[in-house]
Amino acid sequence: MKKIIVIISAFVLLSCVKFGQNNNETLDKLLVKKEKSTEIPRIVIDSTSLSKTSEMLDEDKFWLIIDHSLKKSQNQDEQEHFLVEEIKQLSPKEMIGFRLRTDKLLYDTYNSEMCCAGYIMNGGCSDDGFEYFRCWLISRGKNTYYEAKSNPDSLVNEIKDDEEFYDFESFWYVALTAFKNKTGKELYDYIDNDKFTTNEGNYPNFKFTWQENNPESMRKICPILFQKFMK
Repeated sequence: MKKIIVIISAFVLLSCVKFGQNNNETLDKLLVKKEKSTEIPRIVIDSTSLSKTSEMLDEDKFWLIIDHSLKKSQNQDEQEHFLVEEIKQLSPKEMIGFRLRTDKLLYDTYNSEMCCAGYIMNGGCSDDGFEYFRCWLISRGKNTYYEAKSNPDSLVNEIKDDEEFYDFESFWYVALTAFKNKTGKELYDYIDNDKFTTNEGNYPNFKFTWQENNPESMRKICPILFQKFMK
């Protein structure tokens, strides 16, 4: 009888151990399953769905992104980083649209008067320098852009004592970088250049209304900036 009791006890003990092991294994599986279920889904862009476009990003949305970048940054490096990350949240078509909107704004300020302002503020203005000056202008926000478009002399309000040059070359690349990071593709390959014509390749020819060897001609266009920079 005693032998039977020992055998039964051993059987019960073994069953309990086995039951505990099974429960632990089940619990481990549930935990793994739960952990996997809480992972943030990875967004995969199907490059085959990308197509060429000539549609600019809605202008209000464009300026809202610029405005946020100004509020969230203290310098150009921070603004550039913020813009790349912000643009990356857009759809591929909207990212292309951001670049196209930028091109249109650059196109609309390609004129003699704006070039005069750039020359005065930067002590010269090459073709590339003029482009980067206007990139800087766009990066300062909607109000600054349109006030300067109407009267370049208004840029005196953007002068900072610790600023040596007023340009922002890397602003020109923020949409390209964001698009590349998100899709692995080159943004330029998806611009419909047959329909989108307000770009660098189609800048109009303009007649200079000032001469660098004639300071008075610059004073007439931007008297306040001239007084500030050309003493």
